[in-house]
Amino acid sequence: MKNICRYQFFVVFLHLVNQLQIIVADTKYIFVTGGVVSSLGKGIISASIGKLLQARGYNITIQKFDPYINIDPGTLNPYEHGECYVTVDGMETDLDLGHYERFTGIQTTRANSLTTGRIYKAVIDKERHGDYLGKTIQVVPHITDEIKRRVQLLGKKQYDFVITEIGGTVGDIESTPFLEAIRQLKWEMGRNALCVHLTYVPYLKAAQELKTKPTQHSVKELQSIGIQPDILVLRTEKHLNENVRKKVAAFCNVDLDCVVQSEDLPSIYDVPINMLNQGLDTAILRKMGEPVGEEPTLKPWRNFLNKLKTSKDIVNIGLVGKYDLQDAYKSIRESLSQAGTYNGHKTVITFINAEKITDDNVSEMLKGQDGIVICPGFGQRGTQGKIVAARYTREHDIPTFGICLGMQMMVIEFARNVIGYPDANSREMDSKTEYNVIDIMEEQKNITDMGGTMRLGAYECVLDKDSRAAKIYQSDSISERHRHRYEFNNKFEQTFKDKGMQCVGRNPDSNLIEIVEIPGLKWYIGTQFHPEYQSTVLQPHPLFLDFIKTAIANKK
Repeated sequence: MKNICRYQFFVVFLHLVNQLQIIVADTKYIFVTGGVVSSLGKGIISASIGKLLQARGYNITIQKFDPYINIDPGTLNPYEHGECYVTVDGMETDLDLGHYERFTGIQTTRANSLTTGRIYKAVIDKERHGDYLGKTIQVVPHITDEIKRRVQLLGKKQYDFVITEIGGTVGDIESTPFLEAIRQLKWEMGRNALCVHLTYVPYLKAAQELKTKPTQHSVKELQSIGIQPDILVLRTEKHLNENVRKKVAAFCNVDLDCVVQSEDLPSIYDVPINMLNQGLDTAILRKMGEPVGEEPTLKPWRNFLNKLKTSKDIVNIGLVGKYDLQDAYKSIRESLSQAGTYNGHKTVITFINAEKITDDNVSEMLKGQDGIVICPGFGQRGTQGKIVAARYTREHDIPTFGICLGMQMMVIEFARNVIGYPDANSREMDSKTEYNVIDIMEEQKNITDMGGTMRLGAYECVLDKDSRAAKIYQSDSISERHRHRYEFNNKFEQTFKDKGMQCVGRNPDSNLIEIVEIPGLKWYIGTQFHPEYQSTVLQPHPLFLDFIKTAIANKK
């Protein structure tokens, strides 16, 4: 009897503790949806909201839900969705997570990125395991419950605000389960959940009019699902006057101070200031019953913008790659731009198609560039052009930064033209090469599945104390993010060292070579990892800072 009483007391105690935790946590959830057309900038708006709330002292995180059925974007062609961004814990994600990290300085994880494929796989795995006890599995409630669980999972980590961006547009078949889950969460959470809807107000040049009808239809579509947007962000190429905003507010059942406009701006980094000036963060806090308090100054952010706008000198950087698409190398471009700003220069980036580079035209193709980045990638296409470019920049002492596959091409070029291995190559490009200076990693040899099986995420790297890399980092131990299957072949290390290319960074556990450099040149460094994933607006990456600094000196 005593044991039963103790057990009942324990159950009641746990219930009270759980209730107390719920009261203390009281996480707020902001859902960012989009309408009319895609690519309006939901990721930038989500990151800006996070930045503003963070500036007010709140602990925030941002997650992205992508409606496509792929498990992750790791196997997608960059022409489909731009670059694949990698989190510290090794999740291949949408490029918007890069915006989240660059704007806010937070580190995202696999919990911050979800696709329809992952949701369905999780539910199917549970069904196969017998977790649903023989019930018929349906979109509602099983799929929507799994989505809701993933939304709230981050809230349990004591964040004040969880911002969730829903990919695609309202009306997409793929987005329906996500929107239904949001509808349920808004109903269950009351003031603790809020919807920010991003739409487009087009300008008809012939009529010289701004048209709000697409926005009205978009909101009507959202309302038909059962979601009333709390705040509207109107993307526009022209300034919206008060009458346009009043019209939208009236037709869409939204308070006038909750209708803000997002005009085209010189830089995406102007967006948080623009949203602050229009009171977007104030409207969110008021709607969610939080004290508004003093307006944040965002002084470090404004200092960055001031440097960005007052930089008059130019540094020219060429990207040697195979994807003629801005988003394919998004993080690299942003890292170079940020580094230029902090060095008092505007970085002008020129894409140079590696497939078109030959020994005969390389000098013309690279002409006028103060520095060259040899870009990452996979597969044979464009590799010969990268090798030719690496040789030209090495022989002409042009600052050169090779990233992942770019580093591997620098190694192959050096092996062929300095060491004297004319057939040197990577096992990825030539499985029978005798001089496999780049080889497949041992643990990758028996892997057949392509998705999520590479060496992914952050790994430690120990630097040679006398190396250029160590001086740049001002440390002999670093951690960087990876995404690769192939590596420098350590059996050739001494030969490379004797000929002048030094292996100056390695993983202490696996002994994998992470950084190579040629000390005698101005700046000739290759990294097996992706430093661009850790460069943010307020904390630019030291490698990019030093590379741009050297490129500027080279220009002079």
